[in-house]
Amino acid sequence: MEHPKRVLHIVSSMGRGGAETLIMNIYRNIDRTKVQFDFIIHSQDKEDSSYDDEIKSMGGEIYSIPSLGTTGPIKYIKSLIDVMSANNYIAIHAHTDYQSGFPALAAKICGIENRICHSHSNNWLKRNSLKEIVMLKTLQGLIKFSATKFCSCSEEAAEFLFGKRRNNRVQILNNGIDISKYIDIDPDSRNSVLKELHLEEDVKIIGHVGRFSESKNQMFILKVLKTLVEEDPSFVAILIGEGPLRGTIEKEAKKLGLLEHIRFLGIRSDIARLMNAFDIFLFPSLFEGFGIVMLEAQSSGTPCIASTFVTNSTDMGLGLVTYIDLEDDMDKWCDHINAAIVMDRPNKQSIIKNISNLGFSIQESLNDWLRLYGILSQTKDGGMTY
Repeated sequence: MEHPKRVLHIVSSMGRGGAETLIMNIYRNIDRTKVQFDFIIHSQDKEDSSYDDEIKSMGGEIYSIPSLGTTGPIKYIKSLIDVMSANNYIAIHAHTDYQSGFPALAAKICGIENRICHSHSNNWLKRNSLKEIVMLKTLQGLIKFSATKFCSCSEEAAEFLFGKRRNNRVQILNNGIDISKYIDIDPDSRNSVLKELHLEEDVKIIGHVGRFSESKNQMFILKVLKTLVEEDPSFVAILIGEGPLRGTIEKEAKKLGLLEHIRFLGIRSDIARLMNAFDIFLFPSLFEGFGIVMLEAQSSGTPCIASTFVTNSTDMGLGLVTYIDLEDDMDKWCDHINAAIVMDRPNKQSIIKNISNLGFSIQESLNDWLRLYGILSQTKDGGMTY
């Protein structure tokens, strides 16, 4: 029996972040008798290993190596080479943003011809120092020297990692999802969520899914919630995720007297069920490459209010998305939230049609990735195979 072709993904960890969720969406839907994924990770934190057991159950290998910051460039590249040279990979796929040039260089040394760097972030924080900008430009140069293919989840993320003068070398790959997971939900799921979280039937739920970090801006959610609750105490926020700032956010929520209006749920595997219970999805990020949770929320028929730092390519044309500047006053945010809660929701057919036509179905994304690996071909009857 022919062994499956193997692709090596290089990630910080396999926690439930946007890029990691995308990789797992692809991995679950690929024919693993033909193509297998292995992973190099750099973190041992429990919260960053949500997908590890599932990866192993599907036949993937996970190699843990020290991070670049821990070992320095020379030892880091050697660790990468040790993994790559011991296996016969048809491609390496690096998801570590500006550090992606190092695995690409290691793969080049190992003679791996297909070396992919994938940008998932748009980390344009205003405080970037001259030193940081010079470092980024240097690492961009390493990526251009070492990689053979460049891809991104959005134009904004492409510019961040690969620069403005890309000469059409960067392929934009949509972050596809399995739409059926979000529309084929038990109609009684909201009631079950309310019961689980000890919430009243008339509660208005602001939902958020994201790592507790500066970029996700959960502190802003507290400000919005405080304003809403002062006018209408039926508002509750459900915050899903873990991260370094969770404790800080919890302390601030207590200080603001909001604890009874917030449910901190940590890492959850039933995101689709919870999404269907939200009245509104709030996403006030300071930067985003794409924001796959925006797509998941719309697949659930949930209205979304996002900051203008979230790319407008996350709007699936269902009338569910509003982008607001973080500098706008709080009343504007609250007015849009109140209006969105009572808006009509699109039907299942519209959701499937719009998301599929825009190329965000999981099958479209799977085909894009197979083309990236150079293993997708057309059959005589016009179909696709690999």
